[in-house]
Amino acid sequence: MKLLEMQPAFRVNVAAPPDEALRRLRQAIRSPELAGHAESAGPCLDFKVARSERRMWSPHLSVQLYPTDEGTELYCRFSPRPEIWTCVMMAYFAAVFVMFVAAIYGYVLYTLDVRPWPLLLVPLGAIVMFSLHVVSLVGQRLSNDQMEVLHDRLDRAVELAFAEKHT
Repeated sequence: MKLLEMQPAFRVNVAAPPDEALRRLRQAIRSPELAGHAESAGPCLDFKVARSERRMWSPHLSVQLYPTDEGTELYCRFSPRPEIWTCVMMAYFAAVFVMFVAAIYGYVLYTLDVRPWPLLLVPLGAIVMFSLHVVSLVGQRLSNDQMEVLHDRLDRAVELAFAEKHT
């Protein structure tokens, strides 16, 4: 995992066309072993932490299927739950907006030979953005065990979906 990466991602390649890969993976996540731990919608799979084990910083693993020359690529990304991610992005956009407005207003005051006090909000916005990033990294560390569980569930789904059938 890269230090500055807010949503760690990895790729898995399978030797099956996307439609077949999706069909097999859907069957695998409906197996008794994985039932209730993953959902499917369109060309995506979503692996979740059990409700009883969820914490505020618990991740989910989003898997999207893309065609390749050799078969299908599973693009897998760990993310916070959507409601948490929405809140983080809203805070980022608010910080950027405040920085932008403060910079413009500060410049206007500067050109009018008035003390440009709003420029103090620009570094404050940067501190907020940096703090959000640090909190994100702390959350990743705290949920590392759950990320491993989700990764193992994906590995198991791929194993169940693409295991050779011996008859």
